[in-house]
Amino acid sequence: MWSLNATTCLDAAPYDDPLCYQSSYTPFYYSHNKHLVEGVSDYYLTLAAPVLAYWSLSLFFHYLDTRPWKWLDKYRIHPSEEVASKNLASRSSVVIAVVFQHVLQTLLGLWWLADDNKTLVDHPASIQNIASQIRPVLSLFGFADPIRLLQVAEFVYWWAIPTFQLLAAMFIIDTWQYFLHRAMHVNKFLYRHFHSWHHRLYVPYAFGALYNHPIEGFVLDTLGAAMAEYLTGMSTRQAMVLFSVSTFKTVDDHCGYNFPWDPLQLVTGNNADYHDIHHQVIGIKSNFAQPFFVHWDTLLGTRMTREDIKARREGRKNKKE
Repeated sequence: MWSLNATTCLDAAPYDDPLCYQSSYTPFYYSHNKHLVEGVSDYYLTLAAPVLAYWSLSLFFHYLDTRPWKWLDKYRIHPSEEVASKNLASRSSVVIAVVFQHVLQTLLGLWWLADDNKTLVDHPASIQNIASQIRPVLSLFGFADPIRLLQVAEFVYWWAIPTFQLLAAMFIIDTWQYFLHRAMHVNKFLYRHFHSWHHRLYVPYAFGALYNHPIEGFVLDTLGAAMAEYLTGMSTRQAMVLFSVSTFKTVDDHCGYNFPWDPLQLVTGNNADYHDIHHQVIGIKSNFAQPFFVHWDTLLGTRMTREDIKARREGRKNKKE
């Protein structure tokens, strides 16, 4: 796995300096190709990825919506008839609004991600730099083996840092969307002129996930994701993952199905059923968190569950009696 770096260590005794060694190891998720898709720049692929993610998953759920399969009924949060009877926006207007938002986010991305040089990284040099920084700390705990030191640096570079960046970006997106989303419900002007668009869909469905007023869609979704990518220092490929995952999660949270085997609904409590409560009259001032976790709702007392709804309705019934 490890070999002598003849360029920097021609005069070094074996193992004298751990920075003299390079690793041939790369994780399973990494591609040595300059472009992930031959002939397509990662820059353009990153712009296309969230759009492709949105419509591929949306069309999958739309296919399920149009199937007369009775076995699906037990997983539907609402009967399919309610989509037509309770929603105030036509499907064509929803598609037009979503396409317009995708155009806006792509235009922002053309400027935001214009520096495609972020994909050109000297990985061995970066690993060696981490090794030089953590060597004094590890030596305090008796880690003197240069190979072991580089293995730790390798783990930090390929796994610890990217994982931290992704989780930090998710936290930033959640924080940005929670407080803006909540403000749009608390402030009557913001709700009436902007956020009420989204709540025309009383019964959410997948390709209505980004049905918003254009200004809200730009500020809440597009700008929030761009800010998270920038603040966490992600590479172009990391941004591709972040934008795709957040898009899949947003669509899944509006899909209208409570599947027990949906991986996107198993990761956190912020799932389709959780967000559906927010779209109902009884929960419209609750469950503002989106798209990943529910910590802000929990900490700030705006979380509502099905059990809470049941208890509230029973309380009202008992009060009337």
